Amino acid sequence: MAKRLTTLDLVKQCDSFPSEEKDPQGYAEVTGSLYTLIWKDDEGSFPIGWIPPAVLDALTNTPESVRGPMDVNPADRTILLFNQAKTYEERTALVAQLTAYWRANQTFRILKGWRDELWPVYGRNSELLFSMERSAVGLFGATRYGVHLSAFIRRTDDGKDSKYDLRIWVPKRAATKSTYAGMLDNTVAGGLMTNEDPFDCICREADEEASLPEEIVRKQAKETGTVTYIYVTDERSGGEPGYIYPECQWIYDLELPADGSIVPEPKDGEVESFSLRTVEEIQEQLAQGLWKPNCAMVQLDFFLRHGILTPENEPAYEELRTRAHRYIPFPGPHHKYHPSENGTA
Repeated sequence: MAKRLTTLDLVKQCDSFPSEEKDPQGYAEVTGSLYTLIWKDDEGSFPIGWIPPAVLDALTNTPESVRGPMDVNPADRTILLFNQAKTYEERTALVAQLTAYWRANQTFRILKGWRDELWPVYGRNSELLFSMERSAVGLFGATRYGVHLSAFIRRTDDGKDSKYDLRIWVPKRAATKSTYAGMLDNTVAGGLMTNEDPFDCICREADEEASLPEEIVRKQAKETGTVTYIYVTDERSGGEPGYIYPECQWIYDLELPADGSIVPEPKDGEVESFSLRTVEEIQEQLAQGLWKPNCAMVQLDFFLRHGILTPENEPAYEELRTRAHRYIPFPGPHHKYHPSENGTA
């Protein structure tokens, strides 16, 4: 019989990169096997990603005419790359040339999931340094951005035995998905492309994935902040395990009419089906490990925000609250949402 997962288990599955503050030994062991991708500007150098050994090997074996100049410092375990291209456009073109070369040569399995979507990589003060093909961002351990929405209704007259009036729409990912196929997800979720506003993104994804009318989402969806964590991939992610994914997700709640006049329905093939679930049903699904790891974290954050998980009934309450809003040490717009940087710590 498979082990039933606790809230703490679920948190650790998603925020699986050791904390430098709470687990310095584990942090040193993991980072000791990585190289830090750095950037230099007039004020000095700073980190923008983590590169695993296999990617460094690929960079070393790639012609400089393809990847551009590279400065590797074995003592500091740092890599300076793309920095000599002077403009955003030149850097983005150089990154595209490198990742297309790797794709053509089948260097990394993760690039089989090529989406033709550009995702941002930020520098100091959230300056846009360059954009990169979505499926390649994980190779460089740069921060990834996305949006998640939980759609729910409030009712108690449906014959279901529940302590709560919340009924939440839960999608099952299509069996054909290249990542986490068949697992459970938040009602709507998607990646944030370069220069895309998070709210515009969730409205687009809500239409594409769940057939939710844009005018309803724009009028009624409520932004609740962000969820941040650092995830280490496994085989379900569509590539080799061990890539580092620092991620920031903008989170939205959407209360729909209890009369069922608006319901999510599959549209673009990303989702196999939607089901309306009670809190207890979702808690059971989570315990069975049926949810995609980062979506489980977002769902737990929903339970926390709605008073379902409390310090009185959840032993891991403080760890969930902290690790669902983890500090990410790379620059970008996520910093203005972090408690330690906006005066709400």
